[in-house]
Amino acid sequence: MRSQHPSAAAYDRWIAPRPSLVIMQPTTLCNLDCSYCYLPERMRRREMNVEMAAAVASSIADQPVDDVVEVCWHGGEPLATDRDHMIGLWKQFEALRHAGRVVHSLQTNATLINDSWCKLITAYDVKVGISLDGPMHLNRERVDRAGRQSFDRAMAGIERLRAHGIDFSMIAVVDPSRAAAAEVLDFATELGASAVGINMEEREGINLDRPLPTTTTAREFWADAIAWSLEHPDTEVRELERIASYLRLIRMGDRDWWESHRFDPLPTVTFNGDVVLLSPELAGIKDGNYGDFIAGNVRHQSIGEILASANRLRYVAEFLDGLNRCSATCGFFDFCRGAQAGNRYFENGRFDTTETNYCRVSRQELVKALVETTPN
Repeated sequence: MRSQHPSAAAYDRWIAPRPSLVIMQPTTLCNLDCSYCYLPERMRRREMNVEMAAAVASSIADQPVDDVVEVCWHGGEPLATDRDHMIGLWKQFEALRHAGRVVHSLQTNATLINDSWCKLITAYDVKVGISLDGPMHLNRERVDRAGRQSFDRAMAGIERLRAHGIDFSMIAVVDPSRAAAAEVLDFATELGASAVGINMEEREGINLDRPLPTTTTAREFWADAIAWSLEHPDTEVRELERIASYLRLIRMGDRDWWESHRFDPLPTVTFNGDVVLLSPELAGIKDGNYGDFIAGNVRHQSIGEILASANRLRYVAEFLDGLNRCSATCGFFDFCRGAQAGNRYFENGRFDTTETNYCRVSRQELVKALVETTPN
C-alpha cells in the first residue's frame, strides 16, 4: 500500500499508477546542433548499455499483461549510436514485443537514416517520428556543428523511409511569427507524414534565452491550422485531434472519462539508468533544490518501485500542488488538464506555479481560435 505521505492522495488523483510511455536514451550524442535544442550533453557520446535496457524490459514485464507500453527511443539522436548497439538494446524487449506488450518508437532528425537502418526499423516494427520544421526556409535553425544546413540530409533520409514503405509522423518546432500553419502542414502532407505535431517554441533545458511566441501570433497560427484541417480532414494534426477528442467526449456525455484521465508518470531512462519523471526535458539538468530530478535508477529498482515512492519527491509534490491550483483557478483546465511539468519549471523556476507561456500559446489560444472560427 502507498504510504500516507501528505501528497499521496494528490499523487493518486493526478498520476497514473503505471506508465504507458517509457522514454529511453540510447545515446546522449546528437550529430546536429540546432539553435533551440534543450539537451545539455548532446556533444558527448555516452551510451546506454544492454543491462539498462534489460532492467527496463523486466520492469515492463512486471506490469499487468494487458498493458501495452510504448518504448520511445529519444536522445540525443538515437541513430547516432552504432546499429549493432541498438540491436542489442532492442533485443531485450523482443519477448514483450512479440507478446504485444511493447511497441517501439523513435524520434529522429532523419539525417542518418539509410537502407541499413530502414531494414532494422522494419524488422523491429518501430514507429518513426521525424523532427523537421517545415520547408527548407523554416529549417535554418537545424544545423550541424559546422553550421551547415541539415535539410537536404533529412530529406534524403525520409526518401529512404518512403522507399522502404515505412510510415512516419512529423513534429515541427514552430515560431508562429514567421511560420504559417498552411505552409508547415502542406509540407508535411506532401512529404507523406501520417500525422503532424506542432511544438510552439519553448524555454526548456539549456534553451532559456530565445524569445517566446506571443498569444496573438499563436492564435493566428491555430486559426489557420483549423481552417487548413477542415480542408484536409485526412491529415491528423496532433493538437487539433486532442481538442476534437475532448469535444467528442463532451458531446457524448462522457466528461467523466476525460476528467478522470491521469498524467502518465513518463519515466525517462537516461543512458546510465537514472530515471526522471514527468518531463524528459529534466534529464541531465542540475538543480540542487530538486536533487537533479533523479527519482531512482533501474540498476537498483524497478520502474514500479521508483513510482511507488515518487510522491515523496519535492518536484513531483510541487507539480501536484500546481495541478490543484490550476484546477481551482483556470477556466481552461477542463481541456488543458494542467499542461506540462517541465514548462512550469523552466519558465517559472518551480513546479507549483500555474500559468505558463506554453499553456497560453499551445492550449488557451488553440481554444480561443476554435471558438472564433466556429459558426454560431
